[in-house]
Amino acid sequence: MSNHNSSINSRYALSPIALCIASLVSPYVLADDSIEVIEVQGQNFNSHANLGSTEQLLTELGVDFSAAGGVSSLPILNGMMGDRVKVLVDGADITAACGNQMNPPLSYISANQLSSYQVVAGISPVSAGGDNIAGVIVVNTIAPQYGESDTLDWHSGYLSAQYRSVNNAQAVGVGARLASDTFSLNYQGSYEDADSYEDGNGDLVLDTLYRVKNHALTAAMRDEKQQLVVKLTHQKIPFQGFANQYMDMTDNTSYGLVTQYKRTIESGEFRAQINFNDVKHEMGFFSAEKTGMMPMNTDAQDISYQLNWRLDLDADTVLLLGQEYYGYRIDDWWPAIEGSMMMGPNDYVNINDGERDRYTGFAELQKQLNNKWWVSAGTRIEYVQTNAGEVQPYSDMGMGDGMNMGGMSDMAGMHGMANPNLAAAKEFNAMDRARSDTLVDASLLLRYQITNEDELQFGLARKNRAPNLYERYSWGVSTMSTSMNGWFGDGNGYIGNPGLAAETAYTISTSYTKSAKDGQWQITANAWYTQVNDYIDGTVVGSTNRTDMSATKRNTLQFTNLDATLYGTKLEGIIRVIDSKIAGIWDLTAAFTSTHGERDDSDEPLYQIMPLHSKIALEQQLGKWQNSLSWQWVDSKTRVDPRRLENQTDSYSLVNLATKATWNKLTVKLAITNLLDEYYQQPLGGVSIAQFKVDKSQGFNQLAGQGRSLNAGISYAF
Repeated sequence: MSNHNSSINSRYALSPIALCIASLVSPYVLADDSIEVIEVQGQNFNSHANLGSTEQLLTELGVDFSAAGGVSSLPILNGMMGDRVKVLVDGADITAACGNQMNPPLSYISANQLSSYQVVAGISPVSAGGDNIAGVIVVNTIAPQYGESDTLDWHSGYLSAQYRSVNNAQAVGVGARLASDTFSLNYQGSYEDADSYEDGNGDLVLDTLYRVKNHALTAAMRDEKQQLVVKLTHQKIPFQGFANQYMDMTDNTSYGLVTQYKRTIESGEFRAQINFNDVKHEMGFFSAEKTGMMPMNTDAQDISYQLNWRLDLDADTVLLLGQEYYGYRIDDWWPAIEGSMMMGPNDYVNINDGERDRYTGFAELQKQLNNKWWVSAGTRIEYVQTNAGEVQPYSDMGMGDGMNMGGMSDMAGMHGMANPNLAAAKEFNAMDRARSDTLVDASLLLRYQITNEDELQFGLARKNRAPNLYERYSWGVSTMSTSMNGWFGDGNGYIGNPGLAAETAYTISTSYTKSAKDGQWQITANAWYTQVNDYIDGTVVGSTNRTDMSATKRNTLQFTNLDATLYGTKLEGIIRVIDSKIAGIWDLTAAFTSTHGERDDSDEPLYQIMPLHSKIALEQQLGKWQNSLSWQWVDSKTRVDPRRLENQTDSYSLVNLATKATWNKLTVKLAITNLLDEYYQQPLGGVSIAQFKVDKSQGFNQLAGQGRSLNAGISYAF
């Protein structure tokens, strides 16, 4: 932890509602000393010393991840993943522009860029963002620093490097800033290259290699009342393996623009923001670890603006107002392969001129009622429009569109004798594809300070999410076509449903925090319950098998609405074990988390629900040194989704060691993860399609986790 010298309260007040209030609502709330300390938890001190993806940092705040590529894992909050989690990068809403969600928002930044990050699971105020039912993750890289002189001069910089032995991952980061007292210009870049990793048995986990480059240039200007920030970004991922998908990423090139303006007004503050992100995404095969021949291309753009006002009505009351627009455009097509009977002679058009527009406004009132009670209440209304143009299969004849991915042929559609996609395309093109949804969100958050050592928090929320374009408009019905759509890593195929309704979630959450009077320990208990109407899941409409073994069977599912229930509890605490000049500060922390999710119509489990798990850590701060020993335990996963043929997984434990030292401007980090080199299968890892393609006799095995790794990092700030 970066703030070991602070009190226990300032480090571990991490209940979902508390984080929500502290980090997302408004600068007004952060003026409250009892809440401000929670914001510290989300600050990325010495960010230049962190390289790679943001996954590890967010995991520390309770985020689970569904395995994908090395920098593209999908966050899970309260048992829900994908678009159900709203991820804002510098306030921008970036859409995953891929049928497999290979380029989710968090994949566009690296850890060395972060200045702060916050997580709010379940209950979030309407001002934090809409079009989500699981929660909000906010990551910020924009934090202008200015000089003391009116002359533009050198301000600061850094050089960082990192190595991980388990996958021979090598990463470098660089930063440089020029600044005056009114102007700041900052560049940050990173590069990472990694081979496929080894599991606890020393076996190679195929197709987990990747390479990524990130660049960001940020300029900021200010005077006494206002500030203007312009940030330009560029990312290049030349390749990224996806072991649990049939395809890999063979290129992801993006350019982004974020413009932020804020001005102090007589009664508060006005903020305006414009965002643009353009991505060209390609899928195919690039490695001998998973071979094939099938190009897939995606071009997409996000453009949005946000206008926000904070009005201080009196010393104890704040009114937040906002009007926002989010627009998304996508084309998804699969180029024909010359000479192929399956994939030609036409380009396969998966989504043509896809459109998704959100028009939204919100109002939120926050009030300190007295020295005991604080309340926030708000409403958000969104109007969402979606549409897509006409599509086409590979062939407009009675052949093609079968199953042929790198030599794999399917029993249905073998040799192209049938073309089920021809009729599906005609039906899709004949329908009215325009859809609209009106979403009404509401949130109520209460905080009651029982005593100086006891705090009770309570929240209610109604949240909505409209279907994404792939859920509505992925029209293909052949085995090959359906297998290309789906971000679940389960090896199954998915068909869209233009008739899908928006999801509506009703969530109640409460937490209680008890602290010692002398500040030597703290414990927090949280419980939440969510009822989701029109939850978007899958109904089995067919199956396929590439062999005559039952273990190789996969299902074809169509997205459909149903009702679902999710609930969970979390217990976490900290106790200061030692506080002395000789031995330093020793803290013992522990967290236990349980999540349950099921369909209401059958009581069958929902997909990818994390089993009961815990983490216990002993941390020491001694002078310039920070040391930690942690033990993570995950229970066996026995409740699995039968529709997706989800695998059960065994219980496992991981032991990690880490040390960090800082001398003036030099930071050195050493760590050993999975110290005992335990073999385990990831409960949220999906199946290893890469291994299945090499050896079908074992069926679709669960993706294994990383074995022992020696990690080293060094960073010099100047």
